Amino acid sequence: MARKSTATRKTPPQAEKNENVPALCRILTDHLTYTVGKDHFTATPRDWFFALAHTARNQLTQRWMETMRRYYRADTKRIYYLSMEFLIGRTLTNSLLNMGYLDECSKAMLDAGNDLEAVYDMEPDAALGNGGLGRLAACFLDSMATLALPSYGYGIRYEYGMFNQHIENGYQVEHPDNWLRYGNPWEFPRPEVLYPVKFYGRVVEYISEQGRLRHHWVDTEEIMAMAYDTPVPGYGGESVNNMRLWSAKASRDFNLKYFNEGNYIKAVEDKNQSENLSKVLYPDDTTKMGRELRLKQQYFFVSASLQDMLYRFNKFHKDLDELPGKVAFQLNDTHPSIAIPDLMRILMDIHHLDWDRAWAITTRIFSYTNHTLMPEALETWPVNLFESILPRHLQIIYEINYRFLTEVGHQNPGDIDLLKRVSIIDEENGRRIRMAHLAIVGSHQVNGVARIHTELMRQTIFKDFDRFYPGKIINITNGITPRRWLNQANPALAGLITEYIGDGWLTDLMQLGKLAPFATDKAFQDKFRAVKQANKENLARLIHLKLGIRINPDSLFDVQIKRIHEYKRQLLNLLHVVTLYNHIRANPATDRIPRTVIFSGKAAPGYALAKLIIKLINDVANIVNNDPAIGDRLKIVFIPNYDVTTATVIVPAADISEQISTAGTEASGTGNMKLTLNGALTVGTLDGANIEIHDEVGADNIFIFGLNTAEVAELKHKGYNPWDYYHGNEALRKVLDMIGSGYFSPDEPSRFEPIIDALTHSGDRFLLLADYADYVACHERIEVLYRDPVEWTRKAILNVAGMGKFSSDRAIGEYAEKIWDVKPVRGEG
Repeated sequence: MARKSTATRKTPPQAEKNENVPALCRILTDHLTYTVGKDHFTATPRDWFFALAHTARNQLTQRWMETMRRYYRADTKRIYYLSMEFLIGRTLTNSLLNMGYLDECSKAMLDAGNDLEAVYDMEPDAALGNGGLGRLAACFLDSMATLALPSYGYGIRYEYGMFNQHIENGYQVEHPDNWLRYGNPWEFPRPEVLYPVKFYGRVVEYISEQGRLRHHWVDTEEIMAMAYDTPVPGYGGESVNNMRLWSAKASRDFNLKYFNEGNYIKAVEDKNQSENLSKVLYPDDTTKMGRELRLKQQYFFVSASLQDMLYRFNKFHKDLDELPGKVAFQLNDTHPSIAIPDLMRILMDIHHLDWDRAWAITTRIFSYTNHTLMPEALETWPVNLFESILPRHLQIIYEINYRFLTEVGHQNPGDIDLLKRVSIIDEENGRRIRMAHLAIVGSHQVNGVARIHTELMRQTIFKDFDRFYPGKIINITNGITPRRWLNQANPALAGLITEYIGDGWLTDLMQLGKLAPFATDKAFQDKFRAVKQANKENLARLIHLKLGIRINPDSLFDVQIKRIHEYKRQLLNLLHVVTLYNHIRANPATDRIPRTVIFSGKAAPGYALAKLIIKLINDVANIVNNDPAIGDRLKIVFIPNYDVTTATVIVPAADISEQISTAGTEASGTGNMKLTLNGALTVGTLDGANIEIHDEVGADNIFIFGLNTAEVAELKHKGYNPWDYYHGNEALRKVLDMIGSGYFSPDEPSRFEPIIDALTHSGDRFLLLADYADYVACHERIEVLYRDPVEWTRKAILNVAGMGKFSSDRAIGEYAEKIWDVKPVRGEG
């Protein structure tokens, strides 16, 4: 889903130095002819996209090379950001904006007779991520480049990204996301950057000439990791950093013996099996084969990244004790935490360092970001799987655990329960490796991603570690890049802000605070409302075009866009929708604010209940949207295939931002930041970054409801019974009975019984029924406020003005200062 907009986005001052439009036209034509192999008569919009992308890439490459040379000359410490996900979305517009080329390139394309939107829409979203984790990583790469911090992003070049979500008969159906079908103009294949990655085999022990016990990992299977580089420009284009993604290649391409025998499938079998490793983002791990592939993916990119780092280090340094002064590795969640024992293996088995020296180096290099508070979401792996695939790493993990538990035991003699709780090996649930524990023990710093998240880390899941390692767990609240999520996503609002306060906010988001005095300025309010209305009309047109649903752009746009999961409580939103539906039907003359409730998000393919929630949303929409008694007063829309590009259309149009997870379950959230930055008012629980948004925008300018974390804990401790709420609230009981009895699924009345069971018989784990009444009352307050457009607009402006803290530039600045000890390396002048 793409947007049509003619609004001017703010470009950096380098735009004044760019070639003029006629020169750009010549460069474009040259690329069309010599790179794409087409002329004006035969070129399609996709051909023009590739011509424009290569034009932009030329400029990127020049600045990229200059940046890399500058880093090498400075011999500076580098950041290596390890992440299984990079949800970068489309690159063209973002790159042109950051380099200051967008206006001139757009003019050159128009002069060549092109439909700009048709050309820009040819670029696929690079969906190399599942949600917030991958989008955060992409924002951080943008900020590291903008701040001129020497850094690499390391991940996997998945051939198929996050699946394409189709809605068929109301159900989610997954289709492959072949984002590389037409090629990727932004990447540079590096066939010379090739590293072997080993699996399986066995470990041989031997005594060295110095009388030391050594280990040799032998009889392994090898897969080659080949690098693909993508330049990442910072705003202003001065610094362009690198994202290096690894693709799996077979160590042997072809078995000629099988081919000559006529067994053509067998001839390429090894090649195909090897290269399957980087085919798919997050293979289904409900099967043994899927779990094995996922673990191999994690080790694959970690091993290649460590080898690459050491190659770069060894070009200019020989003393491995210097590594912590030149290298900082950030583990984005536990997926890359296998890097800790892998670096130990390299230092001890290949470079023959003793344990203490290797451990001192390793723990000063690594730091770990935790993204979840839910114990069941903390990654663990069966010991027997590790023993098969990574036998040497299992030995090292055992030794790390032994030494750690020995130290803990010395400080806490006789406390066996403590040893069980903090052990890296969980002995009570089928012997599993707790990867979060490994990451904490092997890192010099651990951070949460919102103030409440970090407090709960210290008080609950990692309480013992906080006591043993005082000061190791710190907070760095997440942030988003304003270049992507305001300047690019909402050019009209970006232009309005710049008109009133200048463009300094693009690199110093705290300057948005200057908007506060304009919150009561009639002229500014009128312009602000006009921008929001235009964005809503744009989204309404696209929804009609893509889904055939007509919505009222004057209605309240109530938006919940995020991964479909029980703890994110799309179901609570839907319970309120059905409540509204019942109220309108029972009171047809009622004067209610027209409301359009917009959902978007994907459910994990193996998550049956989340997929059933999507079906329920669509079934409720089918009844409500076609009920003549309802008309335009209530509409429900599920926008399929949520991705970065879709978000940049929905976010600017939102009036209400639904951030309604159960208190104590969301680590931070960044969707809340994006929506608030674009002028949506938040309805939310005191969870994740909602609390800090509340503090920044003011309690009067946000709608908070529901139990807080202490009340959630107290209710669960006392014994939560959802039936008390079912029987005690007539409106709630009616809603649940309608869903459970087949009102919205007359063709299959029992279809949604699993949902009702989850909310009642199974205990309503995420307390939807407990928060229902307060949530409904909160929306009544929202409706009252929306009737007063002047006051609503004032609050919306104050929300934008209060978002300065939530820039990824601020977050990365804190990482650089508190964890990495890395300084910017800027160009001269």
